Amino acid sequence: MKRTKQPWMTASDFGRSLPRGLGVNLLVADMAAMEVFCREVLGANTIYVDEDFAAIEILGSVFMLHADHSYQDHEMAGSVTGADVRGAGIEIRLYGADPDRVEERARQAGHTVLSASIDKPHGLRECHILSPEGYVFVPSAASDD
Repeated sequence: MKRTKQPWMTASDFGRSLPRGLGVNLLVADMAAMEVFCREVLGANTIYVDEDFAAIEILGSVFMLHADHSYQDHEMAGSVTGADVRGAGIEIRLYGADPDRVEERARQAGHTVLSASIDKPHGLRECHILSPEGYVFVPSAASDD
C-alpha cells in the first residue's frame, strides 16, 4: 500500500516540517479505504501512506490518518473501541472544494451523501458526505447568489 509522491522523511523531520495552525488526525480502522476516499472522492493528494499512517494534503492543508493499531501505546488507546461511527458531532469542512464535483465522485464511488449540494443562507454551497470510517466531510464553496 506504500504510495509516495516525494521521498519520505523521518517522523521527527515530518513533525518539525508542519506549519503552525490547526492539525487534524483521524483514527481509522481501514487505512486503505480511507486513503482511497480522500484521494478519489475529496481530490486529496496522498503525500505518504503505509498500513499505519498517511499524510494527506487537500486545499493546501495537511492532515493525518493513523490506523487504530498504531495507537495501542497512545493516550487515546481504546477511545474508538466499540464505536460504531467515528467523528460523531464533528464536520470536517473543506473550504474552497467544489461540492457538486465532490458529491458526484462520492455517488459514483458508492459513498453515502447525507445532504446534496445546496446553496445555504450563510453564503456557501455545500453538501455532506460520509467517509468509510463515519467522518462527515463538507466540501464548501461560495454560492453564486
